[in-house]
Amino acid sequence: MDDLTGFQRDLLYVIAGANQPSGQDVKEEIEQYYSDEINHGRLYPNLDTVVNKGLVEKGQLDRRTNYYTITEDGEEAIKDRRAWESQYIE
Repeated sequence: MDDLTGFQRDLLYVIAGANQPSGQDVKEEIEQYYSDEINHGRLYPNLDTVVNKGLVEKGQLDRRTNYYTITEDGEEAIKDRRAWESQYIE
């Protein structure tokens, strides 16, 4: 996970905490956290990055809508990140 941007890590956490969210679902959650509009040109390339790294899988709900799920590697990356953070924050 050390090669992900903060935005990509946030995407990973949102996907891990949801049940097969669509890209639009992820976008809405991220926008709430960032208190700013996230455009498609930022969101989808970053979703593709976490998919290409094997941390997230992308599936298709219908012809227009994809969904995302966390992989075992993604869950492990989150666990490792939280363990690393916990040594600095109690």
